[in-house]
Amino acid sequence: MSNLVRFGVSMESDLLESFDQLISGRGYANRSEALRDLVRDTLVQSHMEIEQKDIMVLGSLTLVYDHHAADLAHRMGELQHESHDLVISVMHAHVSHDDCMEMIMLRGPHRKVYLLANTLLSLKGVKHGKLFVTLPANEIGKDAPTTVEHGHHDHPHTHHH
Repeated sequence: MSNLVRFGVSMESDLLESFDQLISGRGYANRSEALRDLVRDTLVQSHMEIEQKDIMVLGSLTLVYDHHAADLAHRMGELQHESHDLVISVMHAHVSHDDCMEMIMLRGPHRKVYLLANTLLSLKGVKHGKLFVTLPANEIGKDAPTTVEHGHHDHPHTHHH
């Protein structure tokens, strides 16, 4: 954060007291850190509401499912392989005798990420799940959402599929 700007905020004392309790409970060192996170989250959510379907997003999809459900693990794997361009990584955990949890890291166009997530969430045997979506960190606060540039990055790194 190279260009910090100070500004004043006015609010009712009971609202400020509630805010201070909230940020203390979440471990923030000060109000500025908490306020910056709130602003970032609001900016991300406003970009998510834009109807542009090619906005680049990052996401994590967490699924809890019955590993005894017929063909479910196989179908989940097939869907992820069909969308290998979106799937960055998958973490799998056995959480009980009957249940497994997967966290799938995703990156790609808004429309495709939501479509894959909704397809996986709707499979028979998936008990619960949630998709968390955000913008790449360098895009938060920019005037316009970034559209997908297929296959090109500024920095080198390896991909494992």
